[in-house]
Amino acid sequence: MIPDVSQEGKSTAEAWKPSENTPVIMFDRVSKSYGRINALGGVSLGISGGVTGILGMNGAGKSTLFKLMMGKVKPSSGAVRLFGADPWKNPAPYSRIGFVPEHEKLHDWMTAFEFITTFSRLHGMTKKEAEIEAKRVLEFVSLGDVLHKKIGQFSKGMRQRVKIAHALVNNPELIVLDEPLQGCDPLARTTIMNVIKELGAMGRTVLVSSHILNEIERITEQIVILHRGRILALGNSHAIREMLDQHPHKIMINCENPRELAKELMQIEQVTGMSFVDSESLLIETKHLGEVHKQLPEIIIKSKQKVTGIDNIDDDLESILKYLTGGIL
Repeated sequence: MIPDVSQEGKSTAEAWKPSENTPVIMFDRVSKSYGRINALGGVSLGISGGVTGILGMNGAGKSTLFKLMMGKVKPSSGAVRLFGADPWKNPAPYSRIGFVPEHEKLHDWMTAFEFITTFSRLHGMTKKEAEIEAKRVLEFVSLGDVLHKKIGQFSKGMRQRVKIAHALVNNPELIVLDEPLQGCDPLARTTIMNVIKELGAMGRTVLVSSHILNEIERITEQIVILHRGRILALGNSHAIREMLDQHPHKIMINCENPRELAKELMQIEQVTGMSFVDSESLLIETKHLGEVHKQLPEIIIKSKQKVTGIDNIDDDLESILKYLTGGIL
């Protein structure tokens, strides 16, 4: 937990609770074009509090959405509001935001402590205040034991955590993370995910972009799916999965005798089709993925088949986009 050093007499969660009346982020029919290329088209979106995942394949408009939010580019049409203000007329909202871009060069010759202290000073802190702040945020992202190590010696995951720490030095109410998990090893991903969930639990508004569905689902249930610059779906992950259940899902089962297992699986009412891929693989189709998975263990045990793998082969973002767009990507 980040200790609250800026709000005397209040807990951190209370200090960071967003206004109930004004959304932290508001996009009102926002479009952005680069010549004939429409990067974003007519997006309307309001977000306040907690973690929201922005999902989309490369080129979906995620980075453009963040650039518009951060004032790096101006909308071609529509309005962007941060804490109720137009940042193009009043830049004050940016003092309440922490931003982690997807690509950013760090000062490899500096230690993590020196790097964060330097940027804390740029926020107007004294040398002592900056040093306290640097230790605070580096400990929060689990880098307290290596704060005096040079950034050039850090792994990808550690470098990403330095970037997140840098974004937290001004105690932001809104944290925007563009692909923070990309290129990280599994342990680093878990650590960063825990940091993100902790920030959301503290009442801050956190936006996280990714093109990997299960990454976002491990962080939050609030999901926005972008496709070709437009919002294709939004809501919690359960609602989106219910919508996807209108389409058949495929489960690949690897076992020693697929034909024998298929005989047993025929008793599952929700299985709508089966086919043999090869001598050791069985493909199941269903519109009720959860129900089939609920019954699978008992049937596998009953069949006495040695199962070496079960995979939801279409449970990725690209497959979901195909479902939602009718196969037109």
